[in-house]
Amino acid sequence: MLLTSVSGVESFVQFMTVLILFCVVLGITYVTTRYIANFQRIKQEGGNISVLETCRIAPNKYVQIMRLGKTYVAVAVCKDTMTKLAELSEEELILPVNQENGVPSFARILENAKLRKQKK
Repeated sequence: MLLTSVSGVESFVQFMTVLILFCVVLGITYVTTRYIANFQRIKQEGGNISVLETCRIAPNKYVQIMRLGKTYVAVAVCKDTMTKLAELSEEELILPVNQENGVPSFARILENAKLRKQKK
């Protein structure tokens, strides 16, 4: 029968084994995630294309502001198509001060979340 009497010591050893295996798998996942993130960051650092802002209009429909070299473009992105809406000048845009590769800093995102919560 599967349910047999197991002593306290054996039960503790089994628990510790499972806990150690869980920590090893968690560590491997962490290292792999960091490696992939660094790889993607290095791959995009020298790029001339970046998405500055995305606004969801409907499911599978977005308006994005992109930087292509020194040109800024607004595009509509749908499930199967991408349509250029307009070219924008840098003066027309409100660019966040603390941006790195088009992604706002975590501190800025946290500050915005706090402000929204206080307004409610």
